[in-house]
Amino acid sequence: VRLVQSGGGLVQAGGSLRLSCVASGDPICISTVGWYRGNEREFVASITAGGMPRYRDSVRGRFTISRDSANNTVYLQMDSLKVEDTAVYYCGPMGPCQDDYWGQGSQVTVSS
Repeated sequence: VRLVQSGGGLVQAGGSLRLSCVASGDPICISTVGWYRGNEREFVASITAGGMPRYRDSVRGRFTISRDSANNTVYLQMDSLKVEDTAVYYCGPMGPCQDDYWGQGSQVTVSS
């Protein structure tokens, strides 16, 4: 399994950023893909192969997770960003391969 991230950066509070994660390898492993943040790998959002999303309460309504199955890419659109969203974001599989593979991380910095 390989996960390659792109996106992130510096934005003012209220702004938007988008993260991308190209997932390849064992299709069972990457059936459900999640986004996490910080050293504790706090759950942010996830999406199943069928497109069912799930969000942590603090980002629901501001973040949108989606996937382009044709290009094996999972996106995290982050709108109305807050200073407390500042973190390194990681994508990773959920389910049987959870915690076994991670993307390289993307820094998201939100300034006040």
